[in-house]
Amino acid sequence: MAVSTEPGGLWFRRFVPDAEGAPVRLVCLPHAGGSASYFHPFARALGASVDVLAVQYPGRQDRRLEPCVDDLGRLADAVFAALGPYLDRPVALFGHSMGATLGFEVARRIEGTADGAVARLFASGRRAPSRPAGELVHLFDDDRLLAELARLDGTDARVLGDEEIMRSALPAIRADYKAAETYRLTGDARLGCPVTALAGAEDTRVALDDVRAWERHTTGGFEMHVYPGGHFFLADHRRAIVDLVAGQLSVDSPIR
Repeated sequence: MAVSTEPGGLWFRRFVPDAEGAPVRLVCLPHAGGSASYFHPFARALGASVDVLAVQYPGRQDRRLEPCVDDLGRLADAVFAALGPYLDRPVALFGHSMGATLGFEVARRIEGTADGAVARLFASGRRAPSRPAGELVHLFDDDRLLAELARLDGTDARVLGDEEIMRSALPAIRADYKAAETYRLTGDARLGCPVTALAGAEDTRVALDDVRAWERHTTGGFEMHVYPGGHFFLADHRRAIVDLVAGQLSVDSPIR
């Protein structure tokens, strides 16, 4: 696995070294409790045509000794600051679940700079920022929180079955859920970039109408794609989603 150099090396993982010179970058932001490695198959499937940088949040894996960040605004500030050296070419963002809201906030910060522009935001498995759910999973006790993770089917069964690993991961998981669940949109914010929303038809956590509401948060064009499956539909439709992303990025910023 290749790791990006400083100053963003703590934050980003590049799984395809040959992609570093690609004409467009895709910053991938994991779900609550997730890590950069979730996007390893995604990056490998895109190959060298897109420079995929997967975000590694503090408090997990090789950053496990760092304090977790339980406020989504502060997390967006930190990701945006680390992205500085990587804004030398068109940048798109792909976030799943909590990562989609985080991607929205990072995009706002990029577009708020003098020359900042975002090629596209891919918002996957997440209600629009103006549709808070009022969930309080971060207040669950440990056993109930672990049960919620198992129900969503987004964690490897081998990992779920290892109580020691799961217990050690709980602080990061709880911090992520708190960041996602306490987030509130400030103002009537709209992005200038296009937004592509992705949803699972059987996702019990996110209603399709709430995903469709992403259209209200962009002036740059909107489309929505629905796939069979639950909250982690990405795993079952990776090839189709990779093709969609590659196709849209080739239009937004022609891939040579």
